[in-house]
Amino acid sequence: MGRAAAFLYGVIAYLIFFVTFLYAIGFVGNLWVPKSIDSGGGEFSIGSLVIDAVLLSIFALQHSVMARPWFKRGWTKLVPQPIERSTYVLLASLCLILLFWQWRPMTGVIWSVTSGTGRPILWALFWLGWLTVLASTFMIDHFELFGLRQVLGYLRGAPSEPLRFATPMLYRLVRHPIYLGFLFAFWATPTMTQGHLLFAVATTGYVLVAIQFEEHDLISFFGDAYRKYREHTPMLLPFTKR
Repeated sequence: MGRAAAFLYGVIAYLIFFVTFLYAIGFVGNLWVPKSIDSGGGEFSIGSLVIDAVLLSIFALQHSVMARPWFKRGWTKLVPQPIERSTYVLLASLCLILLFWQWRPMTGVIWSVTSGTGRPILWALFWLGWLTVLASTFMIDHFELFGLRQVLGYLRGAPSEPLRFATPMLYRLVRHPIYLGFLFAFWATPTMTQGHLLFAVATTGYVLVAIQFEEHDLISFFGDAYRKYREHTPMLLPFTKR
């Protein structure tokens, strides 16, 4: 693939991701978007449960398997290295778009907070979660994480720089602030429906499993530096380790 074509591909993949990310906020929060997690109504059924679980599994498998080093080694024999990350981001976005499109709402209410203080607190936690996710990506390298730095470097003919181990800002409090932000965003809702609960439980389970795979890869890559970091920094709950 030519340099200019690779750069254009990376930019398009990033823009699709960013629109998908914004839609995800509306989808989970039942805000603004044409179809959200509870829109249109729908009662609990085994069929809806299975469809939603399959949609969540598709995203989880793509997001986790394609991130593993063993997969990347084989994948980059087919996909050029400069656009490998952009392709990963694009496919993750497409899996989310499929989930948004085919999601089956189950709107039976599990809990509903109606108090004057409870609802604003939960909405504040919801927005804090999404802000934490986005801010945490910039604390490491947002454009590296989503493939733009790679295609820009390829366009300029600049060699890729090796990854450096760093623990900026929120990463000094917890090892996975991005996942922590998602957990806040998915669980903080004034009205928890059956479908939303399935989404929150499934994504929480995915987070806990994905962290184990990610940390195994990080230890393999950074060695003792990451082992020491893991010993002294909590995984998700701040201030739970000395």
